[in-house]
Amino acid sequence: MDTAFESNPLIERLPKHLKQFIKPQDYADYTPINQAVWRYVMRKNVDYLSQVAHNSYLDGLKKTGLEIENIPNMYGMNRILKEIGWAAVAVDGFIPPNAFMEFQAYNVLVIASDIRQLEHIEYTPAPDIIHEGAGHAPIIANPEYAEYLRRFGEIGCKAISSSRDYEMYEAVRLLSIIKEAEGTPQAEIEAAEKQVDYLQNNMGEMSEMAQIRNLHWWTVEYGLIGALDNPKIYGAGLLSSIGESAWCMTDNVKKIPYDISAADQSFDITKPQPQLYVTPDFAFLNQVLEEFAGKMALRTGGLSGIKKLIQSNALGTIELSTGIQISGVFTNVIEEDGKPVYVQTTGKTALSYREKELVNHGTNYHSEGFGSPIGRLKGINLAIEDMSPRDLQAYAISEGENVTLEFEGDIIVSGEIITGSRNLQGEIITISFKNCTVKHNDTVLFQPEWGTYDMAIGKKVISAFSGPADVNSFDMVNHVPSSHTIKAKKSPEREELESLYQNIRNIREGKPAELSLEQTFEIIQKNHPKDWLLSVEITELTHKSNNIILEEKVVAHLETLKTSRPEVAKLISNGLELIFDKATA
Repeated sequence: MDTAFESNPLIERLPKHLKQFIKPQDYADYTPINQAVWRYVMRKNVDYLSQVAHNSYLDGLKKTGLEIENIPNMYGMNRILKEIGWAAVAVDGFIPPNAFMEFQAYNVLVIASDIRQLEHIEYTPAPDIIHEGAGHAPIIANPEYAEYLRRFGEIGCKAISSSRDYEMYEAVRLLSIIKEAEGTPQAEIEAAEKQVDYLQNNMGEMSEMAQIRNLHWWTVEYGLIGALDNPKIYGAGLLSSIGESAWCMTDNVKKIPYDISAADQSFDITKPQPQLYVTPDFAFLNQVLEEFAGKMALRTGGLSGIKKLIQSNALGTIELSTGIQISGVFTNVIEEDGKPVYVQTTGKTALSYREKELVNHGTNYHSEGFGSPIGRLKGINLAIEDMSPRDLQAYAISEGENVTLEFEGDIIVSGEIITGSRNLQGEIITISFKNCTVKHNDTVLFQPEWGTYDMAIGKKVISAFSGPADVNSFDMVNHVPSSHTIKAKKSPEREELESLYQNIRNIREGKPAELSLEQTFEIIQKNHPKDWLLSVEITELTHKSNNIILEEKVVAHLETLKTSRPEVAKLISNGLELIFDKATA
């Protein structure tokens, strides 16, 4: 199973920095209890969601190769997803939001391959294969929604984060892991919750990434579709939660018409949602997404875009009006009259054009950072990119000439021109100088002894976005999460219970079984009196085989459990309803 994720060509074209998040799906790690949890949730969901989910859901289950009886095998999913133009990969829990969305841009579904514990069967704050596989996968079989998801990833991965966003990601990841893990001390959970609460209340101004994550949450994860008074479910968080899929249809959850204001509505990932947004159709999702994208620095650029990148303290890119792209960690901008007149990066920087790194302008060459004026030349109100050959000659902008270029904002570049490069339209996009001095008033920004000065040409910043222009310019294979998902603990008691679940599974599938239904039930009563799901499965088998005497005993045991363990009473009732209601329907 270690190479199961290699089965779809879409995965082959993923860049290295995304492949680092992929882990093998070791199918043998799924225990009989895990399989029973999947089966219970899927049986209940398919039964209930056939009434309340968008009609694409049941069709999608068939198209994406999801079975009710077995946890999906990634190899099989990829083989079938290939037919609808998608792929799936396994990851370890939450991955950074930019990476998650970039996977979507490549038509690749990210699936957390772990599965929730039996104790969290109704809802888990941690992403798991029920949420990702049974929630996300079926709906992408709808072509219009699949295109929304892809487009969302394409735009979302360019959203600029704040420095606090990554702290929040790590805090939520840790909280989801320890809440899902069995036996975590309450004090440890409370400390993690306190950290998430603190960050939520101290995030400062909401970043683009925070806003687009909100849009993602209220559509892809928790979206409703159709009429406001009778919507259907399409969000994966609802499709994969037997608790919330029923709760969300009640009047306890406020239904709001979906629009761009959802970008400012935060959420708590660890609790059921008090309100949900209803879109009239999938086409409207794209309309709101494009409206939001129109406000992003990706499309507006300018001084505000540069400032967002500086505040993010992370790798980002600005694109100038000539198409040249500067990628690095932006640390300073000089402004005048609300416009940037000089930008500065620190550390490794690369220059690109149309997402392809320019020859001799990679991070090895620009290892110490990069700075360049932006705008027109002072006094003549003319940008270098707009100059004709006659203009360039008039201002001595040619090889071998010693020039002094004074830009608006009092940026002065003095030196001997070595060479330059042009874009496809013939506009100059870089000029290189030797013996060069760059000043802003009395402040020296570059001096001759630092070597060659390379200047990017552009009269304005037309775009600013997260990440590099050319993904090959930087080594981004450096993801080291601060936390890892926690596997269920093994014990003799647990191993015996697992063997009992396997025994019942063998009986249901017509395979040789070591114990009879009666013997299995006796051991459950004696050694595992709190377990409820296996007794529900035994009830199903006794009902099918018309073993009335044992059926009555097991149902009586379950009724006692409903009283002694009220927290699972509803789960037991739901399981029994599937058995008896279907039999009499």
